[in-house]
Amino acid sequence: MPNFQQWIAAHQQRFESVLDQLLPAIDIAPQRLHQAMRYSVMDGGKRVRPLLAFAAGELAGANVERVNLAAAAVELIHAYSLVHDDMPCMDDDVLRRGKPTCHVAFNQATALLVGDALQSLAFQLLSEQPLTSDPARQLTMLKLLAVASGSRGMAGGQAFDLASVGKPLVLVELEFMHIHKTGALIRAAIVLGAYCGDRLNEAQIAKLDHFGKCIGLAFQVVDDVLDAEADTATLGKTAGKDADNDKPTYVTLLGVVEAKKMADELHTEALKSLAEFGESARRLREMADFIVMRKF
Repeated sequence: MPNFQQWIAAHQQRFESVLDQLLPAIDIAPQRLHQAMRYSVMDGGKRVRPLLAFAAGELAGANVERVNLAAAAVELIHAYSLVHDDMPCMDDDVLRRGKPTCHVAFNQATALLVGDALQSLAFQLLSEQPLTSDPARQLTMLKLLAVASGSRGMAGGQAFDLASVGKPLVLVELEFMHIHKTGALIRAAIVLGAYCGDRLNEAQIAKLDHFGKCIGLAFQVVDDVLDAEADTATLGKTAGKDADNDKPTYVTLLGVVEAKKMADELHTEALKSLAEFGESARRLREMADFIVMRKF
């Protein structure tokens, strides 16, 4: 069995080819929109959400070709959210993944359409081929991603975030925001990957969902610490942006030491959710370590 770094590298490399095949080619009209879509998706980030989908899919005995589509759907939603978040009407950032943001490289109108098109493509991928032997389960998968993306998920969390600028939040409010803004898609990636297989019952799926809830929050806590401690070159995006914009973070609320402690506690709770799965959940455990133990 390959070690974790080999497993990550193999999946990341293969998944880039998957995305390359699924995104419209730049010679298909409208060419500039398709160019901007590829610019915003390709060669970007660590692919944490797809990796979580693949890890959950392995646990559930899923066909990797099916998980490819579920993972791509989640990643396209994530990419669209970044394009829109970076626009002047939202976070107004000029750097993402070490290169100019979409609206800077193209223009604001194109960036808006990129987000719209990526979201539509995500649901196309999730619906046009069988991803599970049970059609009713595939409908559940579509609903799951829709809820995770919408006002009760990522978009709602972003609305709460925008409304919270300059306001003091208590911990439960900050957690509510990030359970939706960041955590919803991470949870969706895990459950969608698991739904592509047939080894797990609904009670076991619920335990994976709890794992996703904990690790999704931990992901954001670590992000806040990195935003406070790392530099722009390391992050690939503008460091200290949240603090400069007077946004509430786990660091501003708790301080760096307590924020790191919270990440560790969430990590421990996430791993407890996987206890019954034994060695078959190895990759999910390794992903939890990977998310929480990014360089502080």
